[in-house]
Amino acid sequence: MQYQLFYWPSIQGRGEFVRLALEAAKADYVDVARGDAAKGQGMPAMLALLADTGQEHPPFAPPILRHGKALIAQTAAILHYLGPQLGLVGKSASSQAWTHQIQLTIADMVSEVHDTHHPISGALYFEQQIAQSIERAKAFREQRLPKFLDWFEAILARNGANTSAARLHLVGARLSYADLSLFQVAEGLQYAFPKAMRSYLPRYPMVQRLHRELATNPRLAPYLASPRRIAFNQDGLFRCYPQLDA
Repeated sequence: MQYQLFYWPSIQGRGEFVRLALEAAKADYVDVARGDAAKGQGMPAMLALLADTGQEHPPFAPPILRHGKALIAQTAAILHYLGPQLGLVGKSASSQAWTHQIQLTIADMVSEVHDTHHPISGALYFEQQIAQSIERAKAFREQRLPKFLDWFEAILARNGANTSAARLHLVGARLSYADLSLFQVAEGLQYAFPKAMRSYLPRYPMVQRLHRELATNPRLAPYLASPRRIAFNQDGLFRCYPQLDA
């Protein structure tokens, strides 16, 4: 049964964490809002879903996954649902809970990244909150960013399966959606804060290695090199403003 992903068609955003999982698993899915409106897809289809008052469990915002009768929103919840089906999480309850915990922490980090360029309100343009953004970004770069990277590095170091593994993983000895999400975070941070990340990333060799390995992973590399991979831009979560990377 085909998966239907509903997300904004011109940005990576939170939907990209779901796309990476679907692509790495070679899943049969359609990125609905990027489809042809004449064929019942495109933005009209996504807006119609959001406006559907007949939904018993209405989603608050994209990303949204439809799979048969299941309709699931929130990135971490979608990946928690997809993980067992796509083989991107361990089989034990403890492994699945731990992977979900990592994903929720990544969601916290992503929210903090967003707030570096929109610290007052998402309804205001960046240009209307530059001074506050500079202050928020400085705190993120100097305090929060290393705290998150410390934690990811510690997880990789404490995973016994990584001792002699050919490829590093956050959980056990297999690729998980959490690995893919950490890869995406590393990609986004290098786009948004290139100067800071040139300094930080070498201090976290296991995070750096996981990122490098996934960039060339045969299950993922074809997608990363394809037109399906939307380029980072100034409308997404990760935005490059030089004044925030001072």
